[in-house]
Amino acid sequence: MDTKYKENYIRLGLKIAYYRKLRGMTQEQFAEAIRKSWSFIALVESPSKAAGVSLETLFKMADILEIEPYELLQK
Repeated sequence: MDTKYKENYIRLGLKIAYYRKLRGMTQEQFAEAIRKSWSFIALVESPSKAAGVSLETLFKMADILEIEPYELLQK
């Protein structure tokens, strides 16, 4: 994805990975919990790729991670 927001997408993915690991979840467990594929989680969390998520998915992720959605978007 070529976008001027590439760094924001990467930061989002790294935050998702951080909170997922903090909860002791594997990518596979997290993917199952939000009803997505493991490869989707791997793509979103990749520090070299810019992959977005829908708001619906962002809200599901925040619920599973037991955080507020805005925490994933803060700098």
